[in-house]
Amino acid sequence: MNNLLNNFRLQNEKEDYGSVIETIEKGVVFKGTNLWILVFAIFIASLGLNVNSTAVIIGAMLVSPLMGPIMGLGLGMAINDLDLLRKSIYNYLFAAGVGLVTSTVFFLLSPINDAHSEILARTAPNIYDVLIALFGGLAGILATSSKQKGNVIPGVAIATALMPPLCTAGFGLATLKFEYFFGAFYLFFINTVFIAFATIVTTRFLKFPYKQLPEKKDEQKAKRIIWGVVLVTLLPSLYFGYDIVQQNKFNQQSAKFIENEAVFPNDYLLQKNIDAKKRVITLTYGGEIIEEKEIELLKSKLPQYNLQKATLDIRQGFSYLNEEENNQQTNQLTLVLVEKENEIQRFKSRMDSLNSQKNLGNRICEELKIQYPSIQSCIVQKVLSSNDSLQSNTWIAIINTKKNLIKNDRDKIEEWMKVRIETNNLKIYFEE
Repeated sequence: MNNLLNNFRLQNEKEDYGSVIETIEKGVVFKGTNLWILVFAIFIASLGLNVNSTAVIIGAMLVSPLMGPIMGLGLGMAINDLDLLRKSIYNYLFAAGVGLVTSTVFFLLSPINDAHSEILARTAPNIYDVLIALFGGLAGILATSSKQKGNVIPGVAIATALMPPLCTAGFGLATLKFEYFFGAFYLFFINTVFIAFATIVTTRFLKFPYKQLPEKKDEQKAKRIIWGVVLVTLLPSLYFGYDIVQQNKFNQQSAKFIENEAVFPNDYLLQKNIDAKKRVITLTYGGEIIEEKEIELLKSKLPQYNLQKATLDIRQGFSYLNEEENNQQTNQLTLVLVEKENEIQRFKSRMDSLNSQKNLGNRICEELKIQYPSIQSCIVQKVLSSNDSLQSNTWIAIINTKKNLIKNDRDKIEEWMKVRIETNNLKIYFEE
């Protein structure tokens, strides 16, 4: 048991306190190189959000130096270093201001004003974002305080994602979509508070020396302020997290209800719409008129799926005419409608598959360029190959480089791409 517990001990790997404090203090100040790196990271993140590129946004998070003053805030509060605390607060506010102004100007000048998925993902923070920031902050300060830092810091920068929400807030200001601004800025504030809180907890746990011996009354007051800020930040995120879970649960229950119960013998479900926020299920049918008693019977089954508070709205696109002579004509119309719907679904499925392949190819190219800067361009495409009347799907990759890659790098690229695409049918052509 002792051997197992020894694996979790940190004492043997602790860095010298003075070295850790000096490292954090160096990352606090934004001037010269650090400031320019911040500005460039803002532009990279804004471009990534603008073109909806995950790889570019990850690059911006790796470049961003925003973690410095936030960890400085936590350390300053933890060890009662008022000079470090003041310096951290000033530089944090300065960096946030520079980020907000720069991203707002970028989005004002950009011709693309669409809110893509990467932007929307930063506008509704919840409790899960709190947990990410907390555990990311714990990993960050623990790595900084250890002699064996490894590759933790880049991973923490990606996980806590300080830069994208700040740039999304700039997008909200530039497009006057203030709900985006407040949502994204709240996410940025969540990350700030819980990274700083993780720093305080870890440095206290590792028994960092106080800069000056604190008065008991002042220490209690500081603790109350810290916990007050943490709770004020935490409570809204709990509500938003609960709301997301409830919406997801409503969607699942509604889909199950529609599949099992919303079936009428002489009608075809033309359209279904589930609004989880308003808790409304809208079903549009084509076919015979659905009688009111059948609709009421269907509504009575809602509580069986825990949907008693949901509103069921039944709409009828067209109905069979009661006259005998028109029955055949309307029946043909129904068959045509069903066939057209099937054709649309097949076409949509095909388009989704092609778009998915295209997006995968683009992401692979972007990831390769990050790993191998000498790659100028690349094409990754899925093709249908024929051999002796046998057809098979093969992936073709054409990679253009500034200089000839060594065989070892080519082999690594090939193996990486096979794993990334999940296929062994891959042919790569390198061009210089």
